[in-house]
Amino acid sequence: MRTSILAVAFSVMAALGVITAQPAQAAVACSVSYAKTWDNGGAFGANVTIDNHGDPLSSWTLRFTWPGNQKVGQGWNGTWTQSGQNVTVTAPAYAPVLSTGASVTVGFNGTYSGANVAPGSYSVNGVTCGGPGTPSPTPTSSTGWNPPTNLVTPLNQVWSHVESTYGNLYGFRNYGWDQVMANRGYVNYCVRWDSPASVTAAQRDAIHAALQRQFKKWMDVMAGHNAWPYTDVPVRVVGWAIRDRAQLQWTDNSVDVYVGDIRENAPQCAPPCGRFFNQGGTYPNCPGGAARHYDMSLWLTAGMGGGAGGDWGQRMGSEYFMNNINASNMHILLHEIGHTFGLDDFYDWTPTGVGGFLMKAGSASQITEFDAWMLRDFWRHVKSRYGL
Repeated sequence: MRTSILAVAFSVMAALGVITAQPAQAAVACSVSYAKTWDNGGAFGANVTIDNHGDPLSSWTLRFTWPGNQKVGQGWNGTWTQSGQNVTVTAPAYAPVLSTGASVTVGFNGTYSGANVAPGSYSVNGVTCGGPGTPSPTPTSSTGWNPPTNLVTPLNQVWSHVESTYGNLYGFRNYGWDQVMANRGYVNYCVRWDSPASVTAAQRDAIHAALQRQFKKWMDVMAGHNAWPYTDVPVRVVGWAIRDRAQLQWTDNSVDVYVGDIRENAPQCAPPCGRFFNQGGTYPNCPGGAARHYDMSLWLTAGMGGGAGGDWGQRMGSEYFMNNINASNMHILLHEIGHTFGLDDFYDWTPTGVGGFLMKAGSASQITEFDAWMLRDFWRHVKSRYGL
């Protein structure tokens, strides 16, 4: 049971004989966990998760101090600043509230030399937080294949169709699976802003957050299933490509900005940084170094209807994306991410006994049970390439 301590100040207006109660302040109770996502000996990334065990917070500010010379370069899901060894992260304008029992994960890329030791303590809104809260149980990985009985036949039909139509099904090495596994559990994106519209810093952060939320829906399908090794796959946006730098209404260096490289009649993020162009997984000519490489592009094109997706990323209308930026399910983006992981289209046939599902365009607006099992089935057939 949680007990809230309300500090209420009273002032007595003697002349009127009135007692006025001042607004109660939210009682802060929190725990914070820190987890590195990668580390190459001079640069690294990490996620910091805040769990709110106290009253709802209308906004939050996280503070911590580095024990060494770590420097935050790019941060996401909040506004990051650093002064000396002291780091401050404030809630993003698009999602300021942290409800009771809720958690929020912020992340960053940084640099260091010498030891890379985690911070020793954290505070939220000036109150010191405890250590990691009680973690959610780690899903138990199943080594078997156990889809619902009613889906066995349609899943077999789908895989048979995939094998008969994919020209290099088992030899191809740039599915979303390959990208996640090469990075050891994360993916990087670059945004191709193929629109004349301007973008504020708040809109940039909201685009990043929407992409992260939708990508997570697919990764949640895999957590704990059939030797899939990750319970969470962070998404980092490391760059933007633009025709005119003046369209981007921010001056911070949280993402790399690529100006004027026009390919396919659209702004292109630097090819030396892209996995699509460097499938060997090394990026010796990337201006920002390997840490700033991007695995996929989020290509947002003004006036485009529908979408496209593949190992290179996902493309859709910029208006669609911005109009649905807070939607629970961005069905076009979800559909195109499915293609990145190898899932097929169903323009001219439907598996036996299956109704609407996301990968059959226009028949569902979210990931269905059948979509989930198709994704797991694809993993079942390719996981051996990773020794699993």
